[in-house]
Amino acid sequence: MVFSPTAGVASALLLVTPYTPNIATVETTPGCLTDNFYGTYGGRSIFHVPPTCLETSSISTGLLAQSVSLIPYVPNGERQLIWLQESAIDSSLVTPEYEAEVQGFFTWLREDGYSIGGGQHLSGHQHFLSSPDEPGVELHLLDLQPEGGSYGLIAAEPSLAPSIEALLPRYWKPYVLPKQPTSYLPVPKPAIEHVKNLLETVRFDPVVSSLVNSISVNQMRDDIRWLTGEDGKSGIISRHSFAEGSRVAANWLKERFEETGATCELKVFLSGFAPNVACKYSASEDTTSTVLISGHYDSRGSFGSARAPGGNDDGSGTIALLGIARAVARSGITFRSNVELVAFAGEEQGLYGSKAYAREMRKKNANITVMIQADMLGYHAPGEPPQLGLPMYIGTPEVAQLVSNMSAIYSPELSVGYTAACCSDHQSFHEQGYASTQVFERAGPIADPMYHNSGDLSERPGYDFSQIRSIAKVQFATLLHAAGFDLPGDEDLN
Repeated sequence: MVFSPTAGVASALLLVTPYTPNIATVETTPGCLTDNFYGTYGGRSIFHVPPTCLETSSISTGLLAQSVSLIPYVPNGERQLIWLQESAIDSSLVTPEYEAEVQGFFTWLREDGYSIGGGQHLSGHQHFLSSPDEPGVELHLLDLQPEGGSYGLIAAEPSLAPSIEALLPRYWKPYVLPKQPTSYLPVPKPAIEHVKNLLETVRFDPVVSSLVNSISVNQMRDDIRWLTGEDGKSGIISRHSFAEGSRVAANWLKERFEETGATCELKVFLSGFAPNVACKYSASEDTTSTVLISGHYDSRGSFGSARAPGGNDDGSGTIALLGIARAVARSGITFRSNVELVAFAGEEQGLYGSKAYAREMRKKNANITVMIQADMLGYHAPGEPPQLGLPMYIGTPEVAQLVSNMSAIYSPELSVGYTAACCSDHQSFHEQGYASTQVFERAGPIADPMYHNSGDLSERPGYDFSQIRSIAKVQFATLLHAAGFDLPGDEDLN
């Protein structure tokens, strides 16, 4: 357990603890921490620690048994807490150039910062930083661990939060914490039991096999070349959430999904960002249950470059959604449950689009029974088999098991395992108590050398349309099983 020597200077403490699937087991005093939850990011959960918590012997004993940190913090309503997380990357991506980039970032923090708070020195924890280009922008560094820690926590002026990713090393991502801690929302037991029931009924279905095998690689190739601008038709240079190309992509996606019979809406969630593209196939039965599958269509390029094609991250997940939608249209099937296909924006800046959407669903008490996010499906590392990675940390294990079982039946060519690469838009739904998981291209860390790079195109070594199709088949099969469906004419028979 790590206590800051300056904890007495600060008026609040933040607890950072290793993630556990059942956060309620972190402590035994009801509400002591679970009512003061900031969220889980990477492999860490963050809590605000009320003074009464530390006075409880049971909480002190529980914390001492874990590798946790207590970070002193001076609350300021004019600052936004942001978690910085280095993605889980393969050693092949840790190049001298990247290491210099990371060290440069830490040097900038160290050299441009100075202590604040009435002359009090906070042992390197809390610093004031100003951007030379924007003198009114401030960062307050709370805690950052450069020696293998791969994560940090800052408090920033809110206007900087949406664009903080532009200041980070290429493999780092920001996650904006709630303005105030909230109560931890576990996935309810009935929701987990529902998924377990789905697991018990998984069987090979020749109709499902025919439907998932109708996903077209040629169409997916055409789709991604349009989205990346490789075909010269779309004019898209970047799908960054703030770029004009993301608006072009949003309108195009809406039209393509609507051609498949879906009802779509461009949902604006924050000024300056491209909208979420939310599409729905209404249930044929009288039910509120909804199965949601998604990807994110915004992208991120190399530092200083206007080009952000996002062919893999996450054009691959987006074309998987389109492939599924087109297969639905060709077959003429109807779903017994409501089905939503959503292409999120703002993922690269900290899950902004999906957080807004998930909060809206929770506010409406939407009955989302299964949620699956597809993010980065296309890179196939040399010498490795095609793979399917499931989240090691964030998500509902029962949903991940359902996806794994579907893969064994309908895409047995995929080697299935777990990945520490974290986290995509499924986290937003997990935090709202929905059963969710993610599908990823590798059972291991990120290995794509074009990750967060302006060279993230589809016409390059390692970009594997067959792997994208295989994972899309798994996503579609899980959707068909979870939502239920009828072929044309079956409704009359039923």
